[in-house]
Amino acid sequence: MAETTVFERLGGEVGVRTLVDRFYDLMDADPRFATIRALHPSDLSGSRDKLAWFLSGWTGGPNHYVERFGHPRLRARHLPFPIGVSERDQWLECMAAAMRRCEVPGDLFERLLESFQGTADWMRNQPG
Repeated sequence: MAETTVFERLGGEVGVRTLVDRFYDLMDADPRFATIRALHPSDLSGSRDKLAWFLSGWTGGPNHYVERFGHPRLRARHLPFPIGVSERDQWLECMAAAMRRCEVPGDLFERLLESFQGTADWMRNQPG
């Protein structure tokens, strides 16, 4: 029997999109995330789409992002934005809050948070 993918455990495209929407809803409304919100355009619709497309493929679903834009080149695409420890931590806290609101199960929550932590730390381009 085939192993269930993270994509499937999140609820497929609907579940991934719901997680992304909760993430950006929190970022847009919660003052704890003001620093990372300021790094985004005023209209978050493009950011929402790109993160949903990326997470779809990253979690084992359809590679929508790659089909549209090619290799994600995450670090290179984020170099224009100052990302230090504070920005990394805000992003992680916002994503963790979004996962809790989406009731991501504990084992999957921990697995995703660990993966997000590694990626978020790798994205840092500022000291401290």
